[in-house]
Amino acid sequence: MRTLCASTLIGEFFVIGFAGLVAMKDPDLSMATVWTVSGTAMVLCLLLCGMITRPGGVQLGWALQILLIASGFVVPVMFFLGAVFAALWWASVHYGRKVEEAKARFAAQAEAGG
Repeated sequence: MRTLCASTLIGEFFVIGFAGLVAMKDPDLSMATVWTVSGTAMVLCLLLCGMITRPGGVQLGWALQILLIASGFVVPVMFFLGAVFAALWWASVHYGRKVEEAKARFAAQAEAGG
């Protein structure tokens, strides 16, 4: 699960950075505000890569997905990209857990058989 989730978060890191560049064109937003919010979200992506297997890591990932979708109010295309990454996050968590279960099952069978 860790590899799949980390891959999704690294993709989000870059998308958030590019969304920050787009948001800078909004005359109502200061550069400091845009990069404080974008930078914080980008750092959160990187920190979550190492926290996935810890308690609350997946839940923080879901919170990030909600924030990514909500960023569509500033950069409208983020509604779509946020939804895409939320789907990727779900798939990463869901299939990552299935892979971990299968690995544990195979390890138990190998241990019992040999």
